[in-house]
Amino acid sequence: MDQNILKDELLALADEKYRKFSSSLTPGTDNILGVRLPALRKIGKKIAKADWQSYQETARDDSFEETLLQGMVIGYIDVELAERLVLIKAYLPKIDNWSICDSFCTGLKFTKDHKKEVWQFLQPYLQSNEVYQIRFGVVMFISYFVEDRYLEPMFRNFNAIDCDNYYVKMAVAWAITSCFTAFPEMTMIYLKANDLDDFTYNKALQKITESRLVNSEMKVRIRSMKRKTK
Repeated sequence: MDQNILKDELLALADEKYRKFSSSLTPGTDNILGVRLPALRKIGKKIAKADWQSYQETARDDSFEETLLQGMVIGYIDVELAERLVLIKAYLPKIDNWSICDSFCTGLKFTKDHKKEVWQFLQPYLQSNEVYQIRFGVVMFISYFVEDRYLEPMFRNFNAIDCDNYYVKMAVAWAITSCFTAFPEMTMIYLKANDLDDFTYNKALQKITESRLVNSEMKVRIRSMKRKTK
């Protein structure tokens, strides 16, 4: 696909109100055009069925949408696992905000059929020095690995994360909440003995108490577990 034609198509689809809304959710991101996700997905599927290789080789990162679209295409194309993992690895350095990160993870539905391989693929990213590579690993856990067999190794990963970034901490808190709503007993054991920093731990408790899937009695118990901070 000609990149100039693509850019014109995106500009034609841009909505100023949606641009302002999206910008308010991603502070520091100043290249949002304002194209809604359904429209982007439609374009991504069209590219995935055509010459997606040429598209990926020439794709630009001039706007939020152009970068996000590249990730969508990786999720839509029909390729072997090894090739897709290579494409993911090459794409990850382009991610510079939580929104692109999380949308990218949501589109990697092939993971459901390759959990063992993807789990191993994710491990180095949890030890990365790059904020959104860590968040990528955590959000992938939330999206595809909240199962009893993955809980203990997932918790060990959370304990080992060494990053003071807000978006990483919030992702871990979100992940713990997802684990708790699905497996409260196992997650409670973790909450009673973990190596999380106070902010992440307390934020996880807060998000658990905000969940509609947790009963009132349990919420009282969770609130009593909050750590006191200076």
